[in-house]
Amino acid sequence: MGFDKALAPYILLAAMLILVGPTMAQLSPTFYDTTCPNLSSIVEDVVRQALQTDARAGAKLIRFHFHDCFVNGCDGSVLLEDSVEDNIDSEQNAPGNEGIQGQNIVADIKTAVENVCPNLVSCADILAIASNSAVVLAGGRGWEVQLGRRDSLIANRSGAESNLPSPFEPLANLTVKFANVGLDSTDLVALFGAHTFGRSRCQFFQRRLNDFNGTGMPDPSLDPIYRDVLLEACPEGGDNNRVNLDPTTPDAFDNNYFTNLQGNRGLLTSDQVLFSPAGAATAGDVDRFAASQDVFFDAFGASMIKMGNIRPLTANDGEIRLTCSRINPLPTLADM
Repeated sequence: MGFDKALAPYILLAAMLILVGPTMAQLSPTFYDTTCPNLSSIVEDVVRQALQTDARAGAKLIRFHFHDCFVNGCDGSVLLEDSVEDNIDSEQNAPGNEGIQGQNIVADIKTAVENVCPNLVSCADILAIASNSAVVLAGGRGWEVQLGRRDSLIANRSGAESNLPSPFEPLANLTVKFANVGLDSTDLVALFGAHTFGRSRCQFFQRRLNDFNGTGMPDPSLDPIYRDVLLEACPEGGDNNRVNLDPTTPDAFDNNYFTNLQGNRGLLTSDQVLFSPAGAATAGDVDRFAASQDVFFDAFGASMIKMGNIRPLTANDGEIRLTCSRINPLPTLADM
């Protein structure tokens, strides 16, 4: 039987689809519309309950989503805890995840979701939805959350150690780390706007108060009056004291983070470099977001969607974890 040259383009196309099909799977905002239509409401209800007793709940959830996506993509790997049995060296052990909190909130959301939609919703998707809920409940504007991720079977502690942005880093380092995951400088500024709520421990900015870069002097980009406030909040031995990332509206999601930067009241080094002389490349975006909350909200939503699309596991890759902190147990003979 001879080869029909007319079929060649179709055979080539079919071969290409077989080769690249799994990597081209697309997330969709309607992924659970049929299988779990009330998913967003279920998640939002639990986040709302958490906020009643913990003003930092929303910031904790966004931090988890952010730190998840920057290591191996948005696959829920940051939620995995140490397990010798499963060969898991948790990403939570990396310096960039030191003191990360909110696992209890994620577990409560997972339980609520499993009660209604068992074995359907990934922990990676729960982080994405919960981040949106956190912003909305704090007065921000939501975005169209893309869904369909699956959960990883592994953690990557070394990746967390090298990929996560540090509160001490200069702008050049931050820009490279964002570029490495496909995010540009506008995404960098917009996503750092999540520091409009939440807290930071004193140990992450104390160097700026008295011994910036080993100079024995305060950070010259730090407003002196704001420095006095921070010195009072962070006395000697108060490394673990927590200070509002936004001193003006600490629990609201708004654009005051950017007006704070304009007044040299960014809490972390990695905050203020976005507007300091060394941060000239990002200063324009800071000015834009400070001038218009709507512009910031639009940019933040777009960047969250973009970040949420970093290397997700889809189709048959990974699994849907039954418990977010560990991979599913292997089936036994009784299960078969």
